[in-house]
Amino acid sequence: MTKIAVNTRLLRKGRLEGIGWFTWESFKRITADHPEVEFHFFFDAKPDPEFIPSSNVKAHVLWPPARRVWLFQLWFDFAVTRKLKQIKPDLFVSPDGYASLTTDVPQLLVMHDLNFIHHPEWLPKNVAKWLNKMFPQFAQKATRIATVSEYSAQDICKSFKVTPEEVDVVYNGVNEGYAPVSADEKKGIQKRYTDGIEYFVFVGSMHARKNVERMLLAFNQMKSKSNSEVKMVLVGAPMWSGSSIAQTVEQLEHKKDILFVGRKELLELQAIVAGAEAMVFVPLFEGFGIPALEAMASGVPLIASNTTSLPEIVGDAAIQVHPEDIDAISEAMLKVVQDEELRTHLVQKGFERAKLYSWDRTSQKLWKSMQRTISKST
Repeated sequence: MTKIAVNTRLLRKGRLEGIGWFTWESFKRITADHPEVEFHFFFDAKPDPEFIPSSNVKAHVLWPPARRVWLFQLWFDFAVTRKLKQIKPDLFVSPDGYASLTTDVPQLLVMHDLNFIHHPEWLPKNVAKWLNKMFPQFAQKATRIATVSEYSAQDICKSFKVTPEEVDVVYNGVNEGYAPVSADEKKGIQKRYTDGIEYFVFVGSMHARKNVERMLLAFNQMKSKSNSEVKMVLVGAPMWSGSSIAQTVEQLEHKKDILFVGRKELLELQAIVAGAEAMVFVPLFEGFGIPALEAMASGVPLIASNTTSLPEIVGDAAIQVHPEDIDAISEAMLKVVQDEELRTHLVQKGFERAKLYSWDRTSQKLWKSMQRTISKST
């Protein structure tokens, strides 16, 4: 019987981020589609039962919890290696790109992006230093690498001297719950969050790479140029640079129209996205950009960055702007507010674009990459 071990440490109840969603949506399908395979999920804390999707999945809690930089290497090079020796799997899949450097088991690493190489200043120094030291070693140790966009694939090949033949592109999908709502439902959502006033939405962590401060400066500028009552709703958890965002907001004329609602459960998040007049998603660096896909699937016009992976992902289904150009972001917001024909066009294009991405397709491509990895090792 084929045995496959999977790093599932990012499957945390109520705390799934991009990599966590990729892991969960992919492997709940893969485990169901391949009952002939024995899967071993490696957690670093007791998992919620919902993360054991099939009877052919065995859960293992490995100590210590890998929640700090200095513990990562301990977890992967000792705890993971020890468990792999016991299980003797045919493959170890690590969806967050981290490898065990002390095992001979074939490894498929999913590296989502390399922002830490290009912008180490966005991370705490010790985190950036560790990632830049270890990821080149992980890339060389990997039997094969998967990633979520052609942009990231080229970046991996260039940064780590990996050949294109060793890298598979496995695009993210979109959760089925992201869908358009009726006009009445939209009004109800707006009533709940903004007293019935239309709003832009941003979804993501309050992290420097997400470019939140420029986005808010652009929003403030747009408000000053127009008579629009539109508000700005930001959904996501604060990160290392959150305090500078708060300082920026305090200086804005229209700060009362900016609402930080924190992290939300999935159903509530889907409602907030669907109730928006548009999504503004203008990060400085992105390996894929799942929120952009969620907006398109929800029938919400999209303003997106024209850099890194986003042009590849959104195509002509968004107003593309340079993320450092506050005037351009502001002008795009104003166009969306004032031009109903443009909004309709973007919604239609978004629906067409979103159809290109699904978690079913993701899981199928990831499975093929897993099979290639196993074949290469036999």
